Amino acid sequence: MGKPGPRTVYRYSANFKATAVRLSRLPGVMVSDVAASLCIHPFMLSKWRKQAREGLILTKEIDIDKDVAAELKELRKLKKDFERLKVEHDHLKKAIAFTSARKGTSSPSSSTARKRSR
Repeated sequence: MGKPGPRTVYRYSANFKATAVRLSRLPGVMVSDVAASLCIHPFMLSKWRKQAREGLILTKEIDIDKDVAAELKELRKLKKDFERLKVEHDHLKKAIAFTSARKGTSSPSSSTARKRSR
């Protein structure tokens, strides 16, 4: 069920739609990244891409700013790096837990704390 109250309907200009479609067609750029940067739902952008393929939205005369394209590519690269670092972090946490369980301690730093207190 939707939210109670009046439904908000946004109307986007043909120029906005054409620009969004052109941005989503750049090499190395994902539809979800473009949609997020334009604050629209990815399904809507996919719908506009289909309309552009059918000729309902004209995209030929729209120029894309090179800075925007570069930012979208950078965003995708940063997202990939972030996911890779999350996986590496999880592996390190598991390795620490495994080695500390084998030593019978709760963490690697607790063994050094015992040595200092003696």
